[in-house]
Amino acid sequence: MSGKKKVSTARFLNAKITSTISISLVLVLLGITILILFMGNGLSRFVKENMSFNVMLSTEVNDAEITRIRKSLDAQPFVRSSRFISKEEAKEQLIKDLGEDPEELLGYNPAQDCIEIFLHSEYANSDSISVINKVIRQDNNVTDLLYQQEAIDLINENLSKVMTVLLVLAAILLFISFTLIRNTIRLSVYSKRFIIHTMRLVGATAGFIRKPFVVNNIITGVIAGVIADLIIFGLIVYFSKEYADIQPIISNVDIAIIFGLVILLGIIISTVATAFAVNRYVKMKSDQLYYV
Repeated sequence: MSGKKKVSTARFLNAKITSTISISLVLVLLGITILILFMGNGLSRFVKENMSFNVMLSTEVNDAEITRIRKSLDAQPFVRSSRFISKEEAKEQLIKDLGEDPEELLGYNPAQDCIEIFLHSEYANSDSISVINKVIRQDNNVTDLLYQQEAIDLINENLSKVMTVLLVLAAILLFISFTLIRNTIRLSVYSKRFIIHTMRLVGATAGFIRKPFVVNNIITGVIAGVIADLIIFGLIVYFSKEYADIQPIISNVDIAIIFGLVILLGIIISTVATAFAVNRYVKMKSDQLYYV
């Protein structure tokens, strides 16, 4: 009897390990998809927050007025950061861009003092910029607000398309993940279909029969989620070392949220899949158990 018990225990452990690994691999795929979604959102935020807007100042403005204007801009909710660019610094940039000194050709420095501002990502759209333009121009010492409207529209349009594609991909992979995990759990429940039927014959309710299976697979979902998180963390560390440019795109908070979502999805999908699988055999007639 002890030999049969050991064989039964070994089979159970093998089935459990196989089920956990299978669910973990599916959650890794799902977690990578969520990671790409967060990176797409982070890339959108990074690009928008690094678009510069030049607040052009009048030639008569003095240092005190420049300081006042900059403080006023920094106090605005739409400004993330700012920096002052003098006409001399602007002229040096023109020399680099043109390859010659414009002052020698024109007889004067055509550059103006300006304050370069960077907006918060949620304000980097055409409607908000139109309002921002009016607000900034209210100062008499501001002559113009220079920015590339076409580039902003193009960036927003392309980022919107990318996020739409990623959301559709995430929805498809979520459906595939649910199907794969459901099939994995159905196989584990299938071997206990006669036990389920026996419990039903002795008067056990559907909820009572379902509970141990659900609890058991919730634990499996948590373990699978942790394993998936470790694999995803390893991938993040590797790619962060190989491609340092991706570090500003995704924050530690985003990574923590992704890890939490992977475990949560492991629990939710495992719970729902288990409930469906057990309900199928609870409702099944005894003569049907031999033909499934």
